[in-house]
Amino acid sequence: MTRRHLLNAVIVAAVAVFAGGVASADMSKAVIAAFRGQLVITKGELPEGKSDKDTITKIKAAQLHELAGQVNGDVKQWTFNYAAFLSKSGATSLKLEFWKEGKQYAADKGLSGVDPKSALLTGEITMDTDENIDAGKSYVIKLVAGSATVAQATLVMK
Repeated sequence: MTRRHLLNAVIVAAVAVFAGGVASADMSKAVIAAFRGQLVITKGELPEGKSDKDTITKIKAAQLHELAGQVNGDVKQWTFNYAAFLSKSGATSLKLEFWKEGKQYAADKGLSGVDPKSALLTGEITMDTDENIDAGKSYVIKLVAGSATVAQATLVMK
């Protein structure tokens, strides 16, 4: 094998490895439309069904409205997965805002590197009592792009 062929083979192999390492969980347009504007909080990744209807049913069953925290040292922490079914795409950075009882601003987490073409954003967040989150309180969690709320949920931190 010539040096040029060897170099081409290495480049093709490297592209295959990097392309294969990027996972994209594609949801159908029907599933995204069913949850548009909602922030779905779960303990793990979004479940998938055999059909759109089955997937919607499984996501609704996995959705949390209360979340138990764990004590870590002298703070209580809440870790959860989120799936934001955006009502409006186009932003490359967003902010998760936590509003105590839906009225009083409590905390936020910035999210950068967002794909502006995606209608679905997933990830994992950890919040704790040092970030002004209190056990036993209900929070409206808003995903905000600039001044527009693009997804939201209500969650009680236990």
